[in-house]
Amino acid sequence: MSKDLLPAFRFILTLDKADAYLPPSQAALLPEIAPGDFQEGKGLGAELEVMTYAEGGVNDFVHQLPVRHSWNRLVLKRGIVRDPILWQWYQIGLSQSLGARRDGSVILLDHQGKRVMAWEFRGGIAAKWIGPEFSAMDNAIVVESLEIAHQGLNLAGGTFDIGEAVEAVIGVFS
Repeated sequence: MSKDLLPAFRFILTLDKADAYLPPSQAALLPEIAPGDFQEGKGLGAELEVMTYAEGGVNDFVHQLPVRHSWNRLVLKRGIVRDPILWQWYQIGLSQSLGARRDGSVILLDHQGKRVMAWEFRGGIAAKWIGPEFSAMDNAIVVESLEIAHQGLNLAGGTFDIGEAVEAVIGVFS
């Protein structure tokens, strides 16, 4: 069963070339943002804010009421490349609203490079860019980081069976 567990080391990010909220004719005039090859990615997650409500006369539990849903920022890191396209995307968000929001995907690949699963995000904006840290004492690749705030994720590919997942986890520890 452990052969069904997916490795986390092969993934890519794609960004749609059109602004998420413009008509296609206007979106075609915007600069294209290339897909990124990243060394590290995290932040695929969400959280439901819950408010507690203690009802008078009910002493065995407290109501947990859903309030609003929020999405974690996608945090992507890669070695610095000479193409400044991610920096330019961040700059667009600072200076103008048109062209700033892009839809995109985080795609998980298997060992052969085939798509296994994908998470699509909507209305992503480059919310934070972190440049490299320099040290003359280290012999390391300089890394840039990009955080994408977005308006939601959808699981766009792959299949998931909770029974198979539980068997796979049990098989790892057996």
